[in-house]
Amino acid sequence: MKFAICNETFGEWPIERGFELATKYGYTGIEVAPFTLGTDALSISPAVRSNYKRVAESFGLQVIGLHWLLAKTSGFHLTTQDAEVRARTATYLQELVRLCHDLGGQVMVLGSPLQRNFPPEMGHDQAMQNAAQVLEFVVPTLEQFGVRLAIEPLGPQEGNFLNHAHQARELIRIIGSPHVQLHLDVKAMSSEGPPIADIIRENADLLIHYHANDPNRLGPGMGQVDHAPLFRALREIDYQGWVSVEVFDYSPGVERILSESMANMKAAIQKSFPSSFS
Repeated sequence: MKFAICNETFGEWPIERGFELATKYGYTGIEVAPFTLGTDALSISPAVRSNYKRVAESFGLQVIGLHWLLAKTSGFHLTTQDAEVRARTATYLQELVRLCHDLGGQVMVLGSPLQRNFPPEMGHDQAMQNAAQVLEFVVPTLEQFGVRLAIEPLGPQEGNFLNHAHQARELIRIIGSPHVQLHLDVKAMSSEGPPIADIIRENADLLIHYHANDPNRLGPGMGQVDHAPLFRALREIDYQGWVSVEVFDYSPGVERILSESMANMKAAIQKSFPSSFS
């Protein structure tokens, strides 16, 4: 398993301090929220991009990609009926692809619920068509830079668009590109109903990225979810992507989040496959 940490976890820390701590606890990847580098992707200069990648690599870390793609931006929306806004959103996502590539990343997780929720009068089918139109426009740029977009289902507590993995699969089917695949998040999957391990197995064909966390908004193993069956399922499907820790409650402090999350994930793997753990 390859473990990454989402960089917004470090808060206002200097990047060197965060990277040093990530390395200390065994993470080898960094997942970047664009708002941690600038107010929007267009404002993140080539110098900032190259320096961030350089510093990460100096600590033996790989920038694996981006998430929170549209968070803390304005004027962008995925499912709106406003064609001009959809076009602007597609153009901005293209710039995010370039940012991802410049940082050395290969995957972009599309969550950002506030920029994709739809009004009740629209309906999910129309929202799906609008989102597909935006993302189809981005596909050539994904292909050009060798980046894949990972569609993230989110629970109803986050919004109303793509609450289930099967809905994300339908959007992926409509787009029909190998550069648009699936992301699964433990917190989100916990609201779907079926056992989380079953959701992982059922989506083995499309899964390219995975967030380890807990419905209580903390790290893996810091809540009620038993992650051992989930790591067993990942191993059974021969998952080759990153396991990235994403938390939303930073109150325990950065070091505790990083250290306990890693220790809990390793314990879960050992519990699932004691003979193969190393």
